[in-house]
This record gives sequence, C-alpha cells and structure tokens, in this order.
Amino acid sequence: MGTDIPKPYLLLKGKTVLERTLSCFRQVDSLKQVIVSTSDTYKKLTSELLCRLFPGVDTVVVEGGARRQDSIYNAFQKVSDSISYVAVHDAVRPFIKMDKIIHCLNVSVESGAAIIGVPVKDTIKQVNADGFIQNTPDRSLLWQAQTPQIFNKDLYKQAFQFAQQKNAEVTDDASLFEAFGNNVRIVEGDRENFKLTYPIDFKIAEMLVDTFKP
Repeated sequence: MGTDIPKPYLLLKGKTVLERTLSCFRQVDSLKQVIVSTSDTYKKLTSELLCRLFPGVDTVVVEGGARRQDSIYNAFQKVSDSISYVAVHDAVRPFIKMDKIIHCLNVSVESGAAIIGVPVKDTIKQVNADGFIQNTPDRSLLWQAQTPQIFNKDLYKQAFQFAQQKNAEVTDDASLFEAFGNNVRIVEGDRENFKLTYPIDFKIAEMLVDTFKP
C-alpha cells in the first residue's frame, strides 16, 4: 500500500478497516468470542476497539507470528472451551454480509468445515518455473477462496496438529483440512467480499462503503 501502517489499521472513510470488518460480525447471534491476532504495537488499540464493538462478548488480543498460520495458531490457543465452531476471517475483508456468515456456519455444522468462495471469472493458466504455460484448468471447476472459513473446533485442532507434525505450510485454513484428509464444503459468497491488498482495492472500497449493509 506504500505505507508503514498495517492494512487493517488504515482509515477507510473515518474508520479503520479492522473496525469495519469486525462490525460485520456484531449481529451474529451465536457469536461468543472474538480473538484478533496482531503485532505488539497495535495490541492496546485493538483491545480497546474490541471492548467497544463487542460489549458482553469475550474478546482477546494475541500477538501474531511470522506466518499467517502461526498468527492463527496463536489465536486458536485462546479459544474458549465452550466454543464448538471457529470462524477465521481476514481483517482486510470489510464487506462480508451476515447472511453469508450464517449460511457458512450452518453448512459447517452439517459437514465439519465450510468456506466462503466465488467461482473464478478469468481463465487460469498453470505455468512452470520458466514462465511457460503447462496447463489450462477447467474454469468451471475452479473457485476463489474467501473468508470466513468455519470449522468444527475439535477437527480444526487435529488438522493443526497434523500440519505441525508434517511441517506443512499453507495459505489458508481450508488447506489444513485438505492436508489432513478432511472434506471442506464451499459456500458461494459474493464479489464484494474482496480482500484489500492493492491501492486500487481501497479506491473500490471507498465507493462501496457508504452503501454496504452487513
């Protein structure tokens, strides 16, 4: 983004991206605990934000790790014993809708694991190390993974332990389940639930934020 400020703490029309993202979960009735993994510099600010957004809900801030999966593992260690399902969501996806969260949770209860995603709209090319195309996968079978990704807590713990034993490195939590041999269902979301990664994403977000309803 061309700034030293981490993306979750950049302002999006007067509020941090993190605040807008967390606010999408405020009306989820079954929400019992919220845990945010962040750097030590932002732990106090994040704790204050959580207390303000989620009065009456158990909130925890933990320090992140070197990799995404390390940060999530640190958070997972603080999950309450009373929790049955864990939802992992990117802090920079501030346009997730509540009905999509609930649908994903319901499917996760049925299957043990479910994620939000959308069918890919572009033709995908698989290339080798030299940049030559090796294969064109069937686009009708390809989906772009989003979050939240929701899992049965006990199965999630087993998948984490398996990944640690095998020293597996993954880019999303569904991959933990896949590596462990567990099935993961995909629930169709929408393209507004995009990840703020590049400056152009922020420009789009600024256009969406005033009309978005979680």
